[in-house]
Amino acid sequence: MADFVHLHNHTHFSLLDGAIDIKKMLKRATELGFTSLAITDHGNMFGVLDFYLEAKKVGIKPIIGMEAYIAPASRFDKRSAGKGGGQAAFHLVLLAKNEQGYKNLMKLSSIAYLEGFYYKPRIDKEVLQQYSEGLIATSACMKGEIFYKYHNRGKQEAIKAIEEYLDIFGEDFYLEIQNHNIPEEAGYEAIYKLAKEMSLPVIATNDVHYLKKEHHTSHDVMLCIQSRKTIYDQNRMKYNTTELYLKSADEMYQVFKDQADALERTLEIAEKCNVEIETGKLLLPKFPLPPEYSDYTLDDFLREEAFRGLKERYETITPEMEERLNYELSVIQKTGYAGYFLIVKDFIDFARRNDIPVGLGRGSAAGSLVAYSLGITRVDPLRYDLLFERFLNPERVSMPDIDIDFCF
Repeated sequence: MADFVHLHNHTHFSLLDGAIDIKKMLKRATELGFTSLAITDHGNMFGVLDFYLEAKKVGIKPIIGMEAYIAPASRFDKRSAGKGGGQAAFHLVLLAKNEQGYKNLMKLSSIAYLEGFYYKPRIDKEVLQQYSEGLIATSACMKGEIFYKYHNRGKQEAIKAIEEYLDIFGEDFYLEIQNHNIPEEAGYEAIYKLAKEMSLPVIATNDVHYLKKEHHTSHDVMLCIQSRKTIYDQNRMKYNTTELYLKSADEMYQVFKDQADALERTLEIAEKCNVEIETGKLLLPKFPLPPEYSDYTLDDFLREEAFRGLKERYETITPEMEERLNYELSVIQKTGYAGYFLIVKDFIDFARRNDIPVGLGRGSAAGSLVAYSLGITRVDPLRYDLLFERFLNPERVSMPDIDIDFCF
C-alpha cells in the first residue's frame, strides 16, 4: 500500500486542460499501488459518477471532489477582472467526506454555473459558508488565494484569508504545497513555514493533468487548442514543467524529501472521505402536489388530470377509451412513473403559457393516450392506431423517453 494519496487530479473533464481518461487513470493508479484516488476537475463534477463506478470496479477508494473557482468578492461581481479571467477567481480544492458533502459539492457546482459564471464557473465564500458541511478544503496551487495573497499582498493578507477559511471549514482546512520544478514554486517554502507557525495541517500534492511524463507534449498541444495559439507562439498559456503527471509514491517522496509529513497527511484526508453513491435505481425529482390535493397520491392526481384532459379532447368518451386510459395508468403506476409524467406536463404547460414554441411530441410517446390527454403530445394515438406498448410496458427495463422540442 502506498503511503501517499493523490488528491489533486484533473481528468479530461477539466475541459481542454486535463488530458486523462478516467479508466486509464485508475488502471495506472492500481499499477502504482494506490488504494485511494481523488478526482478534482476544474469547477465541475462532470466525471464524478464515471470515476466513482470505475474506481469501485478496480478496488480503489474514490475520493469525490472538485477544484472550485472562488470569486475574490461576490460571485455576482463580474467586474473584478479583465478578459481571460485574471483575478476573477482563486482556486480551492474541495473534497467530500460523506453524503452531505457530496450533495453540497453538487449544489456549489450548480451555483457556480447559474449565478457566478464569469469566464469560469465561480462560487464565493458566502455560499461556501452555507454549503460547507461535509467538505474538506485545501488551498490548491499557486492560483490559490493563500499563495497569491502571501506573495502579492503580504503575509498578513494571507493570514486573514486563512482565518476566513478556518472559520468556514475548521479542522477540515489544509494548506497545500506543490513542487513541479517551477521556479515560482519556491514560494511554497513560505507557505509551509506559515503552516508551522499557525499549527495548521499541510499536505503535498502533484497537480496532475496528464497520465505519464511523456504525455507532456500532447498536453501542451491541447493547451494551444484551448488558447487558439500555435506551439511556436511565445506569448501563450504554457506549463513550464513536465512534472504534471501521476507520480508514484516513491517519486513524491523524492520530491518532498524534507516534507514527508505533508505526504503522509494525505492518508488522513483519504480516511476522512467516505462517500457512497447509491447506483442502480432511478432518482427522479419529486413532483409537488397542489395544496388542495395534499391527501392524494401522485397516481391519484395523475388519474384525475388524465381523465380531465380526455374529456377536453374528445366530444364522446367511449368505454374503449376509458379502458385504454385505465390500462395505461395502471402500467404507469406499476412502473412508478406518475411523477415523471406530471413533471413533463408541468414544463410543457409552462412553455405554452409563456409563448415558448414547443413541438407536438415525437417518437414512441405519441402512442400514449395519457400523454395526449395531459397535453404532453398533440397527436391522437387512437385516430392513428398507435401502440402504447412501444412507449411503456411492464417488461421494459429502461426508463420511458418523451421527446419534446423547445424553441431556444
